[in-house]
This record gives sequence, structure tokens and C-alpha cells, in this order.
Amino acid sequence: MIHIGKLIEEELRRQERSVTWFADKLCCERTNVYSIFKRQSIDTVLLLRISLVLHRNFFSVYLEELEKNEFKQQNGQ
Repeated sequence: MIHIGKLIEEELRRQERSVTWFADKLCCERTNVYSIFKRQSIDTVLLLRISLVLHRNFFSVYLEELEKNEFKQQNGQ
């Protein structure tokens, strides 16, 4: 199962960006950013905003998971 909040946090750290910077870009409070990090799922509009801010397509994570599951089904796994 994908934990999108952890992936977002990892990407933010990889880019060496601060939570304050991220909150400013999302126009929210720092506490909201920490809440995002804890989420296993996320609203698509928010995920789009996050993808744009971090210049990473987080939707592709779900697409990869979908393709992996389709492959397993096709191969009887």
C-alpha cells in the first residue's frame, strides 16, 4: 500500500526544502504540512498542488501501483 504522505516528506527532504518553505508554497500552516506527512491517502487537488510545488508527479506512484497490480492479475498472481 502506498503511503503518499511519507513519499511527499521524503521528496521534500531530498530537495533539502524546509517545512516552512513548503507551507508557504501551499499557502497553509506548518501544522498542516505535518498532517500531510501522516496521510496514507490525499485529495487529488491537493496532490496536484504538491506535485507542482515539488516538481514531481506523485500521480505516477499510483499509476505504477496500478500497472503492477494489472501485471499480477494478467499472470495469475
